[in-house]
Amino acid sequence: MKKIRISAVSYTNTKPFLYGIQHTDIINKIELSLDMPSDCAQKLIDDEADIGLIPVAAILSLPQWHLVSDYCIGAVGAVNSVFIFSNCPIEQVKTLQLDPESRSSNNLAKVLLKNYWKIAPEFIVNAANYGTLSNENAAFVQIGDRTFGKADKYPYVYDLAAEWTNFTGLPFTFAAWIANKPIPEEFIAEFNQALQYGLDHRNELFEEMTMRSDFDLKDYLLHKIDYPLTQPKKEALHLFLEYIKSL
Repeated sequence: MKKIRISAVSYTNTKPFLYGIQHTDIINKIELSLDMPSDCAQKLIDDEADIGLIPVAAILSLPQWHLVSDYCIGAVGAVNSVFIFSNCPIEQVKTLQLDPESRSSNNLAKVLLKNYWKIAPEFIVNAANYGTLSNENAAFVQIGDRTFGKADKYPYVYDLAAEWTNFTGLPFTFAAWIANKPIPEEFIAEFNQALQYGLDHRNELFEEMTMRSDFDLKDYLLHKIDYPLTQPKKEALHLFLEYIKSL
């Protein structure tokens, strides 16, 4: 059988999935590439991959899409790695730098600003001084490993997964395993087993990882990232896509 091309995000939150893929026989049936979230999505859009762990906002750019796993990158409440960092209370923000590595989280910030916080700051794309708060009404979106250890470094910090839950009462789905074409059911079943293997062996994964003094990686991967793609997370995914369409 022709190998399935899979693109996965290279952030820490994906490591349990990668551990499962690399320690089961599924690795012999796939071509695996590790990419930034935006590149992972683009590979699926350009048909350079068959399955991608893609930011859910990118689904809207696909002519057809299929959920092909029982797992995702999600959160029930605070996720501790998707933030708006700000010099002022969110209601006073005038400029917001968007994260150049993100698609879903930038859109999540826009959805919350419009519908929850009811404000309309200027959005800055590819800011030359990204991550620098140059005035008292400035803020920026940042996701992933670059946020580790930063939650106490700024005057105002907003965890976007927690704010989404405050707004909707639902968990949030940041990224899902999406195919751009039908995938054989027997492969999907084996793929799910590989992902579950990785989740079941997180303690073994921790032995291979370099721990940090400024961020609890074990708590992050055991409790903050919530991996099962539950029905409420599917509802959140579809609701989020509807909000994006109305931006």
